Amino acid sequence: MNARGFGHRDGPRFVAALVLVAVLTGPLGVPGHTAETKARAPRLVLVRQHPTPVITTRTPGAEGIRYGFEGGRAVKVGDTYHLLTTEMVSDPMWVKTRFGHWTSRDRLAWTRVATVRESSGEFEGKDPRASLWSPLPVWDPGEGRWNLFYVAYRSMPTDGTRFLLNHVGEIWRAVSKTQGPEGIRGPFEDVGVVMRPGPDSLPWEGLQGTDSFFPWPVGARWRAFYGSARTETKPIGHWLVGPAEAPSLAGPWRRVAEDNPAPIETRFIENPIVTGARGGGWFAVYDGETPDGIGWAHSVDGVRWGKGQGLVLQPKAGEWSKEMRTPLGLVPEGGDLFTLFYTGFEQVPDWTRILDTGTSSDTCAVGFVELRLEG
Repeated sequence: MNARGFGHRDGPRFVAALVLVAVLTGPLGVPGHTAETKARAPRLVLVRQHPTPVITTRTPGAEGIRYGFEGGRAVKVGDTYHLLTTEMVSDPMWVKTRFGHWTSRDRLAWTRVATVRESSGEFEGKDPRASLWSPLPVWDPGEGRWNLFYVAYRSMPTDGTRFLLNHVGEIWRAVSKTQGPEGIRGPFEDVGVVMRPGPDSLPWEGLQGTDSFFPWPVGARWRAFYGSARTETKPIGHWLVGPAEAPSLAGPWRRVAEDNPAPIETRFIENPIVTGARGGGWFAVYDGETPDGIGWAHSVDGVRWGKGQGLVLQPKAGEWSKEMRTPLGLVPEGGDLFTLFYTGFEQVPDWTRILDTGTSSDTCAVGFVELRLEG
């Protein structure tokens, strides 16, 4: 979770399972794919934005969620959409959180089916799991099982210089106790921490610790983006991400020195989620600095990434989201079409109040767009 405004502009069933594995674990081979096709620069374009949010604090099942929703990932298993997201339950804002599991058949009507994790809300910097963020389900084709990666922070009041509502983040890995695609429903059992700040942290990393983590397979190994920010100073100069690598999804994970931080953005990138593209290559979508939009980047080999680009998701500025936040991953819909869910503020956020007091009258909701891959 970033302190936006703290120096930043004011993230039959067998066939269904087979498609799920192929789409979520890397590029799919396409007959007739040629070098000429590869040479064309692919891009994501907006087809349409659904004009209203589909999950808000007013949605049945959201009772008691004071500040709404932020981050996480949506996936589609069979004909059901599954969203795991951070619910900002109560005060302090960004501290007392829980992970909600929501499902839908049509992207419009959603049902809350489970609480996956809940933070302690401890506010003296003592509990390393005081605030929990960014629940990201990842399919492991080797094990035939869903993994869940998420961030756990210490929390205490911000002191005017350091941002402390979320600091010293650690990345946890959990594994579904239920094998197969339907294991997305959990329950998930914590295995342990896979990345934390320490002696191998790089100079661009800071007090926020590891603030995001998303892995994807490349050949026989796994790559990941992890994030951090130097939140020990104000204004905060950047939120960046860097590459990590492991022999398997279970790890051990290590930071990669080359292209670290990643060249996608030089000032702000958070919560990138990577998806293999039909026909080759990988796409990352992330929280960036595009007004009414997100950032995206493309990689031919899943290792080297080009410069990020902006994509406006809300052509009519501020139509429902007064400040757009985090994309929740590309959901393949067949051919070159994707659904992209995202979070956004329903009101213009009062960043000073949020950062100074950990309270707010603002709420975040979930909307969606349809995208198409061209090129």
